[in-house]
Parts: sequence; C-alpha cells; structure tokens
Amino acid sequence: MQRELKLRIVSGLILAVIVLAATWYGGLAFRILAAAIGLLIYYEWSKITGIARDWVANAVGWIGEAAVAFLVLVGNFEFAAGMLAGVTAVGIALIILHGTSRWFPAGLFYAGATGLALAAIRSDDRPGLYAMLFVFAVVWATDILAYFVGRALGGPKLAPSISPGKTWSGAIGGAVSAVAAGVVLVHFLLPGTEIIAAGVALVLSVCSQSGDLFESFIKRKFGVKDSSHLIPGHGGVMDRVDGLIFACFSAFLLAGLFSLIKGAEMTSLGAALFGL
Repeated sequence: MQRELKLRIVSGLILAVIVLAATWYGGLAFRILAAAIGLLIYYEWSKITGIARDWVANAVGWIGEAAVAFLVLVGNFEFAAGMLAGVTAVGIALIILHGTSRWFPAGLFYAGATGLALAAIRSDDRPGLYAMLFVFAVVWATDILAYFVGRALGGPKLAPSISPGKTWSGAIGGAVSAVAAGVVLVHFLLPGTEIIAAGVALVLSVCSQSGDLFESFIKRKFGVKDSSHLIPGHGGVMDRVDGLIFACFSAFLLAGLFSLIKGAEMTSLGAALFGL
C-alpha cells in the first residue's frame, strides 16, 4: 500500500472517530466541532480567494466569524443567525466602500452558516442526534457510491467544465444509495418515517453533489488543487465537507419548511425534519 494511501486512510479514520464521538455526545462537544469547522472553512476561503491579503476585510472577517462561532458555542442559534446576517451585510458594504472582493461576503456566509447549521441540526435532543446521523449517512453514501458507480459505469459527464471526473451514472448511483442508506437508518431509529426520509434523503443527496461541484468550481476558478493542507492525505476541511455543507443548508431549510406547512412552532429542528 502506498504511503499516501495509508496516510489518507489513517487520517480519515481519526476524523471519523472524532466526528462520530462528538455527534454522539452532542452538547458542547458537538458545538465546539461545528464552530471549529466554520472557522477553518473561513480560513481556507480567505486564502483561496485572496481575502487574506486585504487586511481590512480579513480583520473584519475574523472578528465576525469569531463572534458567530462564540454564539454557536454557547448555543444561542437565533442570535448567531442575526449576527451572521449582520456580518454578511458589513461584508457587502465593504465591497462598495473599500473595494473588497465580492467573494468576501459569500465566504462569510458560507463559513458562518456551516457552523450554525451543523450545531442547530444536532441540537441537544435525541431527534437532533438522529437527524445528524441521517445527514452523515446520506452524504457519505452519496460520496462513496457516486465514486464507485461512476468508475464502474462511466458514461456522459455531469459537469465536464467544472469537475471532469464526475458522471451522470455516478450522480444517479450516489442518489439511489443515499436514499437507501437514509431509509435503512430511520427504519431502526424512527420507524414509520421511512417515506418522508426517502424524499428528504433524495433532496439532501442532490444538494450534497451540488456542494461538491460548487467547491470544484471555486478551486478551478482560483487555480488551486486543494483548499489547504490541514488534513494529511485529504487536503483541506472544505475538501472533506463540501457536500455536507450544502446538505446541512438544505436540511435546515427543509425543517423550517415542514414546520411552516404544519403551522407549528419548530422546537426541534431534528424532529421537524422527519415530520414529528
């Protein structure tokens, strides 16, 4: 086995253990993980897009992201959402007043919303645990099966100008496997919700693959191979969570939509996601 592959496997296993342990314990442990992911994403985004070279924007960005991360840590998600909206608005204002890159406010929102969505989905209740495990299962099934099905079947390219290696067969295979993984998981955790879980899994899988393509677009536009070298054998944090980011965004929005349709106050994002 090649050294690079061994390094990739070992670091991947360590990351999986850390993420699953934090997910299981929830509470502060998971909020620390979510806040750290958000901050690391902003670090990589600022390096890739060149924001780090603009000291005014970079200072504002770090102060804003640190404030959002702190509110995520203490579990004040509503205030964190308000802070994120304000920080993003400041980022937009800097485009006009300071000539900052238009990628600045996008990065602020992308990073801050990631940490917020992750923490809000997991929350501190059992439905939150199930929802987070569900999102992980869908995203991981999508990634793994899309790769192997695409390699095995080949066929027309999904988005050749953005990511030449991805195929339609892989995308469909990933979506089908995501639905299967999601349905099997909720069959044991929340029996009776399999039908809604199938629909949610399909949406999350499509969004996960869109997130993967989005990051490929960003890296291609700025001429980088990996978002960073923070994770041995894997590249950067964005390289590992690109699909998860969009899946979390969509899960967050779906939960809100389901609560709106039911006309009930959303007391648990995880419960709302499964129509409970």
